[in-house]
Amino acid sequence: MNQPPSASPDDLLPATPLRHHVYEALRIYFHNLGDQQPSNLYDLVLREMESPLLEIVMLRTQGNQSQAATLLGINRGTLRKKLRQHGIDATNESTYTSIITEQAHESGNFRP
Repeated sequence: MNQPPSASPDDLLPATPLRHHVYEALRIYFHNLGDQQPSNLYDLVLREMESPLLEIVMLRTQGNQSQAATLLGINRGTLRKKLRQHGIDATNESTYTSIITEQAHESGNFRP
C-alpha cells in the first residue's frame, strides 16, 4: 500500500498510546469548562473524533475507499455513509494528491 510521506521526525511527538492523547485533550477540555457541565459528552467526543479519523485515513490511503474501510475495520458502504455525514468528498482524489504533495513539500520529502 502506498503511504503518503509523513511529517518530518522533528515535527512528531514521541510514540505515545492514543488513549493518552485523548485523556490529555479531555483533561484540558474539562479544565477550560470551569464550573460548566457538558451535556451529551459521549456523543460530542465521538462526533469530534470521527471526522479527523476519517480524514486522516482517507489521506493515508490516498482516497482509496476499499483500503480505508479495511484499515478502519468497517465495510465500504458504512465508510461512504460516514464520509457523507461528515461532508468529506471521497470522490475527489486530486484533493488527497494535493494535500499529500503539500505535506511532502513542507517536510522536504517531495520527489516528482
